[in-house]
Amino acid sequence: MPGKSAASRWTSLADLRALSAAVWDRGQLLREALDPSGVYPRRRVLKRPSATELRGDYAAAREWAARLFAAEGPFSLETVDVGRTTIGSNRLPAVAVFASVEDEIEFAGKQRETKQFLSLAAELGGLDPALQAWAARRPKQLLVLGQDALLAARVALWLRDHPSPAVYVRQLRLPGVHTKFIEAHRRTIDEMVEALRPALAGTLPSDDDSGAADPGLDDSVLGTPIARTPAARFAERHGFLHQPEQVRFRLLDPSIPLLGDARDITVTASAFESLRLPVTHVIITENLVNFLALQERAGTLAIFGKGYGFSSLRDAAWLQSCQVLYWGDLDTHGFRILDQLRSVHPHVSSVLMDEETLLAHRDAWSVEASPSRAALTRLTPNEALVYQGLQAGTYGDRVRLEQELIAWEWALERLNVNAPPAPRSL
Repeated sequence: MPGKSAASRWTSLADLRALSAAVWDRGQLLREALDPSGVYPRRRVLKRPSATELRGDYAAAREWAARLFAAEGPFSLETVDVGRTTIGSNRLPAVAVFASVEDEIEFAGKQRETKQFLSLAAELGGLDPALQAWAARRPKQLLVLGQDALLAARVALWLRDHPSPAVYVRQLRLPGVHTKFIEAHRRTIDEMVEALRPALAGTLPSDDDSGAADPGLDDSVLGTPIARTPAARFAERHGFLHQPEQVRFRLLDPSIPLLGDARDITVTASAFESLRLPVTHVIITENLVNFLALQERAGTLAIFGKGYGFSSLRDAAWLQSCQVLYWGDLDTHGFRILDQLRSVHPHVSSVLMDEETLLAHRDAWSVEASPSRAALTRLTPNEALVYQGLQAGTYGDRVRLEQELIAWEWALERLNVNAPPAPRSL
């Protein structure tokens, strides 16, 4: 395989521009334009032809140097004398020098964006100097947000002045601000509030605004009932009211009176805590169809789970007197959810989360996008073997078996082993 040509190793004009573009992409040029740190003049050392390379391909070296000399303006060039003792003295570019950040911004072709950034940062600074400091930390974010950053700043200032508003976000009355705006900009508002309260710096937790279950959550989701979703965590942090967490359940025993013929019911978490139903068995499943398809059986309640959101079950002490089965996906996150559920209810047993079920459904396997790497301490030995096998790729690359793909006859057989008989019809 032929090696690279000598010219390909020299710093070209495009290479130099790419270096400036990379500094721009990291936000450093914007920060420097807003708050100079003294790094300019900035010198960028160039990879240049050696005397041997100059002698071997003089024409290529001369063309390389000519392009750099022709581009001088935003930068100047320091040169060195090369080849004096072999082919004669040649002055070659050795260092590109940017006298100011404005010169490098011009070279990167980012004057318009910089002007916009400085204007926005000045407006933020006019609202509060701490917000201009936020702009220096998040320059690229400010550019993306544009005028929305000013609206977010007004929300942050309002929250600073009203630390416990005790109203719903929907009730916030600021021009141009509505619930969807706050939902879209929670992270920015959090950061600005933190900037406005320097004594509290570092106290605001990071938020996941994706709306998906967060695989990085720790056991705190189980210990804080209202803080399961990004919206709930935002409300809790800033003293807003938030709609109560809800639990959906089905009473599988038709002989137990409830609300007339209603068997599929959704109640608040606090109401669920207070239930006093004569049930002895509880099945928690993550899949809605499985939840709806579970058959009638004596003394049994089915709960529709919500991934990592088990905070709603934290204070339901009556679950301690029931046999509780958890049926989750056969993947690493299914086991992690099981592990976290046991931090609240240690007596929970898993069902259909075993190696036999996994291997019997090879044709239904899929790929788990981001497997959990957490060390779980609440699994049984058999569960731990499967979990570790999934992590290690023992069964294949990131194997996942979603619970809804398990054959229904297979599922019923194993569920019936762990449940009381169906109630007799009157």
